Amino acid sequence: MALLIETGLSDWISDIDIARDIQRLHPNADVRTPETLGDPADITMLAVVGLQDEHPKRLPNLKLVQKLGAGVETIVSNPNLPDHVRIARLKPDAPAQGIAEWFVAYVLRHQRHIPFHEAAQARAEWSPKAPIYSPDTVVGVLGLGHIGARSAKMLRAVGFQVVGWSRSSKEIDGVTCLHGDAALPELLGQCDHVCAILPSTPQTVGLFDAQMLSAMKPGSQLLNAGRGDLIDEVALITALDKGTPGHAVLDVTSTEPLPSDSPLWAHPGVTITPHVSGWHLGEALADVGENLRRLTAGEALLHEVDRARGY
Repeated sequence: MALLIETGLSDWISDIDIARDIQRLHPNADVRTPETLGDPADITMLAVVGLQDEHPKRLPNLKLVQKLGAGVETIVSNPNLPDHVRIARLKPDAPAQGIAEWFVAYVLRHQRHIPFHEAAQARAEWSPKAPIYSPDTVVGVLGLGHIGARSAKMLRAVGFQVVGWSRSSKEIDGVTCLHGDAALPELLGQCDHVCAILPSTPQTVGLFDAQMLSAMKPGSQLLNAGRGDLIDEVALITALDKGTPGHAVLDVTSTEPLPSDSPLWAHPGVTITPHVSGWHLGEALADVGENLRRLTAGEALLHEVDRARGY
């Protein structure tokens, strides 16, 4: 039983580097890349960023697709994946830390008026502007799973008032936690910053449509490091033009890479980062090798996805 690493990406960690790290952590594992594939019938586990349509067709003995990350919606919805193939995701600490830092960085960028001061420097202009007082600032975190809870705690540690939202009830020390659809619009109206780290599900796709965007506090900032399809991007541009919200920071977009002709690039109310918030996998690669061992031994998998629920 062998594991194939095939990310299909050229601008991230290489397949060879991932395979080498897993092999170091699990010396007895049979780990291959497209360059060392050998017989496709040997592959029982596939580790990917996104599942390609041809993967199930050319790997006849595939039993498990391991997502190298959290979001699994495109794998779950792939019609070419047989029902018997299981899916697992990662819950690593390193990207959770990175995404939390990304939220803090761009919230503080706004609080400390960094773009204003950079523009003033370019004009050689001394223009003091009072920072926004953090204890008076309300930050909402949408999605209180592994990453969202980490983000909420870090934002709270900085000194913000943090309000979290999830579909089911959660408790986090120092964070006001709300849940359920009815609570979301009221939360949005209170928040100076809204940090979204929601998965892509039938309930969240297009969640931020024109109506939901209009529920936000005028001048507030929307930050999305979850899934790109959470936001109706046409509605977002219209909302930004009206000042509600006042700014959006997007690490994910509905199409990636973001097409060069997208109006998001040039809009003054939008900041784009190219899906870099949760870059590192860190210790999570140990879980990939462990899932190969568990799959081979017939044991319960780490972080297995319920295909019916989609996460």
